[in-house]
Formats: sequence, structure tokens, C-alpha cells
Amino acid sequence: MRTILITLILLNTIWGSLCAQTEELTEIAIEGANLFSSEMASWYGTDLALQKYPKLQEELGGYFSYTKGDAAICAFYSKEEQPAVICTVSFDADYRLDKAIIAADRRAFTPEEQILYGMRVVAQQAIKTDTLFKHYRNTNLNIIPLVRNNVRKVYVLTGPNVSGVVIFGNDYLLTFDEHNKLTGTKKLHKDIMVLKYSKVEDSATTMHTHLPETGPFITATDICTLRLYEKFAGWKEHVVVSQTDVSIWNCAHDILVGRPRKEWEKQGQNNEESH
Repeated sequence: MRTILITLILLNTIWGSLCAQTEELTEIAIEGANLFSSEMASWYGTDLALQKYPKLQEELGGYFSYTKGDAAICAFYSKEEQPAVICTVSFDADYRLDKAIIAADRRAFTPEEQILYGMRVVAQQAIKTDTLFKHYRNTNLNIIPLVRNNVRKVYVLTGPNVSGVVIFGNDYLLTFDEHNKLTGTKKLHKDIMVLKYSKVEDSATTMHTHLPETGPFITATDICTLRLYEKFAGWKEHVVVSQTDVSIWNCAHDILVGRPRKEWEKQGQNNEESH
């Protein structure tokens, strides 16, 4: 009876651990998807808006993106002391450029947009004044304000200014209270990692590692970066290895799987022995 009881306790502990891991990975994947949606709208929105309205650049103060229902929207605002929205570009879930809706009507911020704008301004100032933020040649720091489940935050990602590279790391998370007051700033990766790619036919499996400070799993910023570049790079999967866990991102189907590192290493050894 005692043996059975101990076994049940162990099984419950293992099951609880697996459920907690699954919930955390699911949350990371959802957050990464939200970042990806915002960046996609910003990528394509800026191109389409400036192509259609070249003079927009003259009065442009900045932009931010967000989702509303099934649409992803990139909003451009003026550089006046009291800025207004001067153009928006809306996309469907597939980001079909031929289906994008471009509106150049000047209007006031919606309440949601006012929050995003306010966080972006605070983040811009923090990047200028806080020495935590690092700047590297041939890169930009991209600001992504996000409100989800009434939680306000800004992610800052490092994007390349040159083609043929994917950058992981040098990313940050800024948290805010309900009044858009900055409450915390955190560096997500301690280092910056640059992976090069050439031919889309390579279909390679790529990898990077996480130090304990970053956490045991892939980050939402990692997932956003992978989804932005995986098709250009032709990657098959990307593996993130920490001291305790391994996160495997399937680039073809955008699926995340997590495994304990010991189990993953054991399977690798078994595969090598079977050859």
C-alpha cells in the first residue's frame, strides 16, 4: 500500500510539472504570436503607407501596431506636440497586401491607441537615457507596445539593417501600471546572437542557448523573430537549449514543443547509437 501511495504521489508530481510546463509554453507561444502580428503589420504597413503617400514622411512622428478582432492595424501619428493619427493600414489574418486597407484620414487617438502611444513614448525615452539598452552597428531597436489581458508592456527587439542575418537577444521587456507609469525594465537575453543564412533551400535546423538568467524556455521574442525570418531563411526547426529544458520550434507549422534536456540528450544518444 505504501509503495502504491508513493507511486501515485510521484505520478501526480510529474503530471503537475508537465501541466505547468505546457501552460507556460502555451503562454509564451501566444505572446510570441501577438508580437509577430504587431511586427508584421509594422513591416508591411510602413512600406504600403509610404508607397501610397510619399509625403507622409514629412509629418510622421512615429507608428505602432495592434490587433483589433481579426485585423492587424499599423497606425501612424504626426510629430506635433499634440499628435494625431494621420494614416492607418489594416491587414487580414493572412497579411494579404492586395487586401490591405489604407486610410489617410486625420483623427484623434482612440483610447486603446492613446495607451499604446503613451507607452511607446516612455519606451523611447528609456532607450535614450537608460544604459541598460545596448546599441549595435547595423541594427535597430524596434519598440512593440502590447496590451493583453489588461497588462501593459513594451517589448524591444533588435532588428538587422542588413540582409542574410537573424538576430536573437539584446531584447528587453518594459512593464507599466494602469497609468502608463514605467514599473520595471528587464533585459531578456544577456547576450546577442547573430545567425547567418543564405539559400532558402538549405532548410537547416538551427540552435541557440539560454543562460539561467533568461529562463528555461524559449522567449516570446525568440518566437516573434523566428516567425518573421524562418521562411526567408528556409529553416526547418530551431532549438533553444537551457540548463534544464529544450524548446523546439517547428518552423514549417509554427508549433512549439518542450522537453526536459536530459530526455532530449538521451534520445540524441540513442539515435546516434542506432546508426
